[in-house]
Amino acid sequence: MEKQELLEQLKALLSNDVNEVKDQVEELKNQFYRIYHQEQEAAKKKAEELGENMAEYKPAVDEIEQDFKQLFSIYKQRRAEANAAREAEQQQNLLRKQNILAQMKELAESETADVTANLQKMRDLQAEWKTIGPVPAPQVAALWKEYQHYGEQFYDLVKINFELREYDFKKNLQEKTALCEQAEALQDNPDIVVANRALQQLHEEWANIGPVSRELREDLWNRFKEASTVINKRHQEYFDKIHAKEEENLQKKQALIERAAEIQTEGLKTNKQWDEATAKIQAIQAEWRTIGFAPKKHNQAVYDDFRAVTDKFYQAKTAFYKGLRDEMNANLKKKKELLRQAEELKDSTEWKETTDKLIELQKQWKQIGAVPRKYSEEVWKQFSAACDHFFEEKKKAFHADHEAYIKRQEERRAQRSKDDELSGDRRKLVRMYEAIQLETKTMENNMGFFSGKAEGLLKSMQQKIEANKKKMDEIEAKIAQMDAAE
Repeated sequence: MEKQELLEQLKALLSNDVNEVKDQVEELKNQFYRIYHQEQEAAKKKAEELGENMAEYKPAVDEIEQDFKQLFSIYKQRRAEANAAREAEQQQNLLRKQNILAQMKELAESETADVTANLQKMRDLQAEWKTIGPVPAPQVAALWKEYQHYGEQFYDLVKINFELREYDFKKNLQEKTALCEQAEALQDNPDIVVANRALQQLHEEWANIGPVSRELREDLWNRFKEASTVINKRHQEYFDKIHAKEEENLQKKQALIERAAEIQTEGLKTNKQWDEATAKIQAIQAEWRTIGFAPKKHNQAVYDDFRAVTDKFYQAKTAFYKGLRDEMNANLKKKKELLRQAEELKDSTEWKETTDKLIELQKQWKQIGAVPRKYSEEVWKQFSAACDHFFEEKKKAFHADHEAYIKRQEERRAQRSKDDELSGDRRKLVRMYEAIQLETKTMENNMGFFSGKAEGLLKSMQQKIEANKKKMDEIEAKIAQMDAAE
């Protein structure tokens, strides 16, 4: 990592309990100054190579190092304050326990005191001892040694009656035997963490119970210690397995980082391609979430690496869709211009010329790419409506011409008798003309329906309409010749 990254991590760690992040801070410090000294040596070497006077050489001030040093000083101050508070509390606890030991010593060495009264005092002192918190570590062993010594001395040396002494020994034996049984039962507990925690509680209780008779002390302690050894061994094996699993998790996570980094974004040009790539990234992220922690010293770093790779992908995706939105907005502007032209042409009666223009506009419309979805249907409906309006009016105009033609034909037939009916050939021609005319009307109507949707179909239909009109002209000419001949 770079020095700036290490500086930011140190800054983040300062928001935590300084005693909980001690190891992480020390590791950051080692990494930072390893990089810093490497840079200083490199700068000095470069100055030597450039021929600078090394007697007057002074390294440049590193502002990042100054910031790091300031943050580290804050950390040391906070830790010193926390340690001072803890030490003050431990010193107070030490004084309290030393006071209790002084009283226990007095009781243990007071041979002429009231035995019953002293016994209750001793029990009260032992109960108070249990309520006192931790003391400075260097004092713990000595305190416990004195505590056990005065306790045992009290029962061994103070002249109490044999029955009371034996009663206390018996009661302590029962309690410590019960602790042995509980420790042995913990061996069958499937949750070794819970079992180990319970064992520590049993040890604390053991230390607070008075002595048993001399002939039983060693055997009873060995029994309790052997049961403890089994639990401690299982506890160590459990954490060895956890550490092995964490190493396996680290390898799996590093493999996922490599897989995510292999997903290239430069060649992704379509929504489908981006969806497929996103599905791969999401699958990798889902798999990542199924993997447990990596070793503590690597866990944050491997997560940061994975986050950087996925962030890079999603940044590229965001940039792509931003460009796509810009392109779609440009397409919308183009289609609105075609819409404006279509609306200017929709009321034209220059049927042939306007038909060609609208077909060309429809062709251009087809060539323009997608527009934003919220405008797509609206702008298409407006454009289609303009085209449909023109073709509907065109159809009406051609229909009116045909009606006029039919009317002329009927007037001519009215001038002839009910005996001078059309010949069979003429009737065939009329039926053929009407069938072609109906087909032409249908295609013209459909052209308005398909406008802008299928360029090939429009072109084919237009060719068929032109062919039909040519054939209608030929049939009309033949009918006219037949009528003239009569």
